[in-house]
Amino acid sequence: MPLNDRQENILNLLREEGRVEVEDLSNRFAVTTQTVRRDLTELCERGLATRTHGGARNLVSASSFGYEERRLRQSGEKEGIAQRAARLIPNGSSLLLNIGTTTEQVAAALATHEDLTVVTNNVNVIHILRGARLNSLVIAGGSVRQSDGAVVGAEAVEFINRYKTDFAIIGTSSMDEDGAILDFDEREVAVARAILKNARTKILVTDISKFDRAAPVRICDVADLDYVITDKRPPLSFIKAAEAGGTKLINLEDTHV
Repeated sequence: MPLNDRQENILNLLREEGRVEVEDLSNRFAVTTQTVRRDLTELCERGLATRTHGGARNLVSASSFGYEERRLRQSGEKEGIAQRAARLIPNGSSLLLNIGTTTEQVAAALATHEDLTVVTNNVNVIHILRGARLNSLVIAGGSVRQSDGAVVGAEAVEFINRYKTDFAIIGTSSMDEDGAILDFDEREVAVARAILKNARTKILVTDISKFDRAAPVRICDVADLDYVITDKRPPLSFIKAAEAGGTKLINLEDTHV
């Protein structure tokens, strides 16, 4: 569930000030201290803060905090994108999933599918699909990045290269209007490239906010993909690059999920 407006504001205060006090928040938001404590408990249970005597502080790990924050951001849009992506995946097929909050939503949307073979470098996907009626659920070997549960590095790339699946579903941190699909971590990008190379149909799931972020490492170009699924219509130059490459764009504004 997404955070409510007050919890979002508390989260912003934690990021700006490092810690918050129950009494101060009670006065600031004109609610009871019991309400504030429930809010702080919710944030702590989600891994977004740590309780202190009389309040809470932000996490020591800024990278972990950032990933949990991204998981909650545009959660409704990501869920819609995921539901649309799941419609492309038939029962009994095989797929590769990479790290990302949107690909985790896709995993959740696939939980009612049957006889899938799922290979992933995302520890969170394993937890999401552990009880599903799958043919096989496989996690790549390698080093686990503790900030987000990504398995990265040369071992993960070598592991992925053992497979050839029907579908690849990847997320991204950034997109450029010229059609470039980008990310920040070269190790993560190497795994994403291996996932794309070893799939017959390649799907990118991403919300439109990724055009507002600039990342330096190229995963691929939009022309290298079969589908791009977004919540809103991309910029015109990106649409033209997709059309030139034969990539099908699906945005939730123009379709019914």
